[in-house]
Order: sequence, then C-alpha cells, then structure tokens
Amino acid sequence: MLTASQKPPARLPTAQHRISVLLIDDQAISAEAVRRWLVTEKDIDFHYCGDPAKAVEVANEVRPTVILQDLVMPDIDGLLLVKFFRVNPTTRETPMIVLSGREEPLIKAEAFSLGANDYLVKWPDKVELIARLRYHSKGYINLLQRNEAYSALSDSQRRMREEIDAGAKYVMSLLPEKMTGRVQIDWRYEPCAALAGDSLGYHWINEDKLVIYVLDVTGHGIASALLSVSVMNVIRSQSLPGVDFSVPGQVLAGLNEAFDMEKHGDKCFTIWYGVYDAKQQKMSWAGGGHPPSLLFDPTSDDPLEPRLLESECPIIGMMPWSDWPTGECHIPPDSRLFLYTDGAHEIHLADGREWAHSEFVQFMSQPVDPDRSIMDRLFEHVKVLKGDDTLDDDFSIVEMQF
Repeated sequence: MLTASQKPPARLPTAQHRISVLLIDDQAISAEAVRRWLVTEKDIDFHYCGDPAKAVEVANEVRPTVILQDLVMPDIDGLLLVKFFRVNPTTRETPMIVLSGREEPLIKAEAFSLGANDYLVKWPDKVELIARLRYHSKGYINLLQRNEAYSALSDSQRRMREEIDAGAKYVMSLLPEKMTGRVQIDWRYEPCAALAGDSLGYHWINEDKLVIYVLDVTGHGIASALLSVSVMNVIRSQSLPGVDFSVPGQVLAGLNEAFDMEKHGDKCFTIWYGVYDAKQQKMSWAGGGHPPSLLFDPTSDDPLEPRLLESECPIIGMMPWSDWPTGECHIPPDSRLFLYTDGAHEIHLADGREWAHSEFVQFMSQPVDPDRSIMDRLFEHVKVLKGDDTLDDDFSIVEMQF
C-alpha cells in the first residue's frame, strides 16, 4: 500500500492538577503552623483532618497530591494508618510523608516498608517542607496525567476501532455477489486492522460487456475507505461526463481528472480496470500504477505460466496525464484471470524480507485444486509468511473463470 503524508498526532488532553496537601495530626497547633507556612503559596491548597479515624474518608473526598501524617496520635497506630491508606484505592499511590517527633531508624524503616515515601522529624524548616511537598506532588501529578493520557488514548483507540469496524462492514456491504453464468467471478476481501482503501466490483454494462475492477487508495483509515467507495460509486453509476465506460483508457483518464489528489485530502489510488466482451471473447484493460493481473490461458504452451496484463498508466489523481492506453487480448474458454491489490503480495516476512512479486506469481501458478480455491490457499500462506494473523494491508483478490 502506498502511504500518504500524515500530520503529527495531536497531544492527548490531560487535566490541570493543583498541589493539594492533606495534614493528618491530632494537634490543631501543628495544623495552624503548616497553614501559615503555606498561605503565601498560591498554587498549594491546604486541608486538615484532626481525627485520624476519619482520615481515609477525608482523603477520598479531598484527593490530595501529598499526605502529611503524624505517626503518634491517640486511638490509632500511625503505621497502621499508613497501611490503611495503601490498601485504599483512592490513596494507594498518593505520596505520604510521615511525621515523627524524633529520628527512629526502626520506625522509619517500617514506615517505608508499609509504603511511606518520606520521613520528617517535626518540624523541619519551612523551605525544606515546602520543597518536599512540591517534589512529591509533582511526581504524583505526573503520574495522574500519564494515567489520564493512557485512559484517553485507550478511549480514542476504542472509538477508532469501532469506526474502523463499522467502515469495514460498510465496504463489505457494497461488494458484489459472486457471479455465475457465462462468466464466473469469486473474490476474497479481508480488511486490515487499520482498514485501508481497497475496493472491487464488476457489472454488465450491456448484454455482452462486463466491467471488472480492483482499486487501492493510499493510506489507511476511514478517509481512504470513503474515497474508495466514492470511486466505486462513480464507476457503478458511469457518472464521468463524456467517458465511454467500455473503453478502459477513457475511464482512467476521467477518473484522473475527477479525483485530483489536491482536492481529495492528498489521497490518490491505483486501479486495474477491465472490460470483457463475452461475444468476441476479448478483454480490454488499463491500469494506473496497479499490480498486473494474471491471465492463465489453457491454450498456451505452459498453461501454468500466466500472462501479466500490466498497468502502463500512472497512479490516479497524482498528476495531469494525457496518454491512457488500452490493452487488449483474446480470452480462450476455461481461462482464469486474477485481479488483486498489493496487500495480497507485498508481505513483510518474519525474517525481515519482503515477499517478491515473482514468488507470488509462482504461488498462484499451482495446478487447480477442485476442493479448495487458490485464493483461500493464498490467504493462509500469507499469514504463515508473515508469522501472525494481523494484516498490514487489506487483502483483496478476484478470480474470473471464462
């Protein structure tokens, strides 16, 4: 698949968080001291809880960016309260600075083992305390913003996946029924995870002439799929002014004029467009930047060696062009013709190489198996070559039997 230039991804929005300090201390005088220290810090909100039994409840309501907690309080062990904060979902990751009246290495070690982030002896210098509050809050705010960004990204990816799934279903709904009768046509279409711009179609334009085409829009996503559908609708409705849709070269010239990439989001497309004349047993075709179709002629010297019906025209919509030749060839009875997009042969192998087009042609040259379509065998082979079931591009292939 060709790739068009992409804009840099937009930065995911995150909330703005203020520094919020919650002090848990049974001594109101301590709370007043801290409040006075912080009153001049306009970016810091201060909250106080003097009842340790309500500490977790208050923290759930306030949602601080850092907790200052005294270790020595009546009716509750300060270390036990640290443990309560760490099992509480809302405060599990909130930085905690525990406060003590003196340096006690064993208590300090236990506090850290229970989840405390810092240990201060009451009371440190104002400058040091504020620096520690800012340091721990900054780290926690970064964590919150990272989590919010991940959550927004996850939501965005889910919505995108839903849109892509809907787009794939829409494209599938527009593809034609398998054809029987004078000409038999079957196809396989497997959209990639990102949905690319493949489309295919065929229809009789009069009693004897059958149009068939495969196209591939640059890029991936809904925009590429919608442009592909637009091109398909133009071909179905034969709505290019002054164009004879039984003459492939005229069709490509009309499409090139109608779908200038500068007017269609910098997207262009490749196409192979053919017209089969059932009365004269003749195929006329033109291709714009598209892989050649494979014609297996049972009357040739080697029926398993296909003729390549090459594309001689440029990619559609990329540039003005004046020469749009139409090729012609005879189609003997029991011939088979394969049209496909590059997603069927440009396969990135597990060893880092890319599957060559000649290797693809060799695979398609196998004898006919009446019990299993070569298209199914190709799809399974592609997944084996790639090493997983995830497609990098839409997989599209059409088989005509005459």
